Amino acid sequence: MKILIVSDAWYPQLNGVVRTYENIRDELERQGHYVKVMGPADFPLRMPMPGYSEIKLAIGPYGRLRDLIDFVGPDHLHIATEGPLGYAARRYAMKKNLHFTTSYHTHFPDYVAKRIKKYIPGLEEWSKEKAIQMIRDFHAPSHMMFVASPSLEEELKSWNFENPMTRLTRGVDLSLFKPAEKTLFKDLPGPVALYVGRVAIEKSIHKFLEMDWPGSKIVVGHGPSMGYFKKRYPDAHFVGKKTGAELAAHYQSSDLFVFPSKTDTFGIVLIEALACGLPVAAYDVTGPKDIITRPELGYLGENLSEAAQKALNAPGTAKSRHEHVKQNYSWEKAAAQFMSVVEINKKAA
Repeated sequence: MKILIVSDAWYPQLNGVVRTYENIRDELERQGHYVKVMGPADFPLRMPMPGYSEIKLAIGPYGRLRDLIDFVGPDHLHIATEGPLGYAARRYAMKKNLHFTTSYHTHFPDYVAKRIKKYIPGLEEWSKEKAIQMIRDFHAPSHMMFVASPSLEEELKSWNFENPMTRLTRGVDLSLFKPAEKTLFKDLPGPVALYVGRVAIEKSIHKFLEMDWPGSKIVVGHGPSMGYFKKRYPDAHFVGKKTGAELAAHYQSSDLFVFPSKTDTFGIVLIEALACGLPVAAYDVTGPKDIITRPELGYLGENLSEAAQKALNAPGTAKSRHEHVKQNYSWEKAAAQFMSVVEINKKAA
């Protein structure tokens, strides 16, 4: 089958959306399907996303996108994001009366509210409601919307989303992310608490950096707030973006993984950390509460410092956490979930 995925988040970006579709694409191609992902780099006119200069958005992409879709002639169209390319693909599909699917990957309304609060305090609730309305309208024509977890589906329904929804899980490369010898941080005071992700205000990384902790704090990642946080929290160790074996070594050499975000819809880094044997401390919100479901996996609570101390003493072992991920998360499963909907849509079209 010929599948086209349109995403405003794609190479050279590195984030959860990109990692989701690169892995699903690879798995489907192994099964003999043709999968094309179109991103901003396929379009000559681009501009930096406000507040995220490293993210480029396509400008006026409809005409070229229309021609590219006609050239590919896909059996199925999936729209991954609610950006300029997502809107252009949605417009094309509605003009052609095509069945298409979408995904809810990012809590865009919460991101907007946090940004507005930073610059115009007092308008965050209004801006969040407007963003919810916009995102709800975007997904309304979709024949199926993929969501990562039951709690995310419940939250979207509380926002009056009426789309049919189905699950799209995530996976981990277990040959890479697994318990191993600690090779880093040997000169730092322990225990070592680790954060992996974008360095930006919507990730609430300041909650990690401010929490009481007797050892060292490591921040892996990059983002628009990097300079600000490095100056404000000089005792933390900011090591930049890491990938592959180098990223795995940072997990493996730490004692605890801390996930301070309240705006993520899943958090692939959570299952990567667990696969490497780390217990997790996080807030009891969408994403973490769907993943940290047993005491040996970590601890969730409203006080991050307390959650971190309790998670550090979680009853499980590195091996048991790795096995939990192995049994519950895989890109093969995610690809199967994706294809089951594609096949149903193909028959209904």
